[in-house]
Amino acid sequence: MGNEIIIDVQQEAISVALLKDDRVVEFIKEDHKSVCLVGNIFIGTVKKIMPGLNAAFVDIGQEKEGFLHYLDLGKSFSATNDFIKNVLADRKRMPEAKKVEASEELDKEGNIANILTTGQKILVQIIKEPISTKGARLTGEISLAGRNVVMLPFQNKTTVSQKISSKEERNRLRNIVNALKAEDYGIIIRTVAEGKKATELDNELKLLTKRWENAIQSIRKSRGNELILEEINRTETLLRDVFNPNFENIYINDKDVYKEICDYVALIAPECKSIVKFYNDDTPIFDHFAITKQVKSLFGRTVSFKRGAYLIIEHTEALTVIDVNSGNRTRSSKGQEENALEVNLAAAEEIAHQIRLRDIGGIIVIDFIDLADSDNRQILFDYMTQLMSEDRARHNILPLSKFCLMQITRHRVRPAIAVDVEETCPTCFGKGKTTPSILFTDQLEDQLDFLATEKNYKHKKVILQVHPYIEAYLKKGFPSLCLKWRFKYKIHLKVQPMQSFGFLQYRFLSATKEEIDLHE
Repeated sequence: MGNEIIIDVQQEAISVALLKDDRVVEFIKEDHKSVCLVGNIFIGTVKKIMPGLNAAFVDIGQEKEGFLHYLDLGKSFSATNDFIKNVLADRKRMPEAKKVEASEELDKEGNIANILTTGQKILVQIIKEPISTKGARLTGEISLAGRNVVMLPFQNKTTVSQKISSKEERNRLRNIVNALKAEDYGIIIRTVAEGKKATELDNELKLLTKRWENAIQSIRKSRGNELILEEINRTETLLRDVFNPNFENIYINDKDVYKEICDYVALIAPECKSIVKFYNDDTPIFDHFAITKQVKSLFGRTVSFKRGAYLIIEHTEALTVIDVNSGNRTRSSKGQEENALEVNLAAAEEIAHQIRLRDIGGIIVIDFIDLADSDNRQILFDYMTQLMSEDRARHNILPLSKFCLMQITRHRVRPAIAVDVEETCPTCFGKGKTTPSILFTDQLEDQLDFLATEKNYKHKKVILQVHPYIEAYLKKGFPSLCLKWRFKYKIHLKVQPMQSFGFLQYRFLSATKEEIDLHE
């Protein structure tokens, strides 16, 4: 199998799993109520200047003020600032581009107190989400990211990704973009643009230009500290960053999101539109692709890997600590040093997987099993560097200390993914006592009787969701218990297994697949 993306859309959240050879390598889960802020552009007000930090706090209309360091103002901040002043001074007339271009770049050694004043209106973009007690990290260098190019308003330079090694290809792309783009913005050509035709680049440039024009209109209409331009949703952002021709399938279980993804893939890669598929089956999409079980096993505090060895992963506000334990993994034919190296190399594979899967950022400290030989420590360091080379996030790995501790810093733009894999008992609700399990089927029958006969709740079709073991028991034999209930209550009953359920947990759904509240 190759690469696949599975998108599970539920009423309360949307989850995205990136599979490589049927293994979950990236996982994103976002509540519909929460919003991904990275990439959003705001107009804000400078609330406080901090000369000691050479930074400022900016009110952008969010719960916490954003943090803007002098070095994050960007070289073109003067141009941006002049533009905002002119727009707010005369909202009916567009400032001339020449006035903006005449502004000088900021000095790298400057002081923020000489640039900003309290109460000043500025245009900023979020580059790092609020985490714990900290507000969002801001930048004054505005950018609009596309799949092939990144648009930089108020600049006029075209740069090409260093990962495109061919000089001829770099020149070809630069010439195409320079011929297509306007003079009042710069462009960064991304690695994925290699080999792309002028038509594709032109379409994306027009799309980004239109988004920036909409942002300008929003600035004109703004009346306070507010959102000016919102980044595309997280699902499309993931596709934009990771999508490549190696993907074989993208499955979505929601018609609206399916249509959005179809349109987006048709825009960025028309030849791959056929790989987007709508999943329409009664079995939950994550259960069908064996994702639920993987998530349960991969996101706990303790993560097992080869032959009894395991990791302990602890998250704190300051850093993440990963402890490597050999467990009962030993080989008598090898010495202690060889055994330790073997466990550490296997642990490095799982740690690289976990870092990417959980999107762990900031400082990461790994306590490997002690290695006395410096050559073995170098082997482990080189192997970890190789494994992390596939990570798209910026990171830095330090060599192991003599105590076999490894330190990694990884770019963090949002909190690490946290999935609660512990379950409160659905039958006793944590009290430790419940009705006898032998009476469970009687309880189900009572509820079914109520749904089939009660005047206010009369149903002709019902879906019963239960744990897979219970589903197997209800369908066992002929006639099965499920079949008996169908004839007895004259109701179309369908039993559906749910891997995410507790052993005696159940839920009734109507014909329209809406949950039936039995407590009302």
